[in-house]
Amino acid sequence: MTISSLMIINKAGGLIYQKGFSSTPSKLDSNEYLVLAGTFHGVHTISTRIAPVPSSGIEVIEASTFKLHCFQTQTGTKFIMTTDPEQTRVELYLKKVYEIYSDYVMKNPFYTPEMPIRCELFDVNVLRYIKSINESS
Repeated sequence: MTISSLMIINKAGGLIYQKGFSSTPSKLDSNEYLVLAGTFHGVHTISTRIAPVPSSGIEVIEASTFKLHCFQTQTGTKFIMTTDPEQTRVELYLKKVYEIYSDYVMKNPFYTPEMPIRCELFDVNVLRYIKSINESS
């Protein structure tokens, strides 16, 4: 059981961070990740409107070979993880990544909100955290 990737999408639907953690190379190029982020953002937004009861949008998409998990913050930023179908406790993992994001991105005086994340400390800490999860699974 592993976490294979992390994406962060800003409130406008733009991909501001993407990192793969799988040992096999990604089958998507950078443009395809941008399209995926925009498409997910649109479907997520529509899902809040078509739900029969009030909804915050898509939280999990399940397929036979993976699960896509989404955690949306109060500001509209979405944290998306793809995992093995058997992976559990992903909501806790996403909240911890959000905590790392808050500590190393949002508190960085040189970071402009909604722009691509280029913070080495964020990268290092996210990689360390995901690696610890993948090694313990």
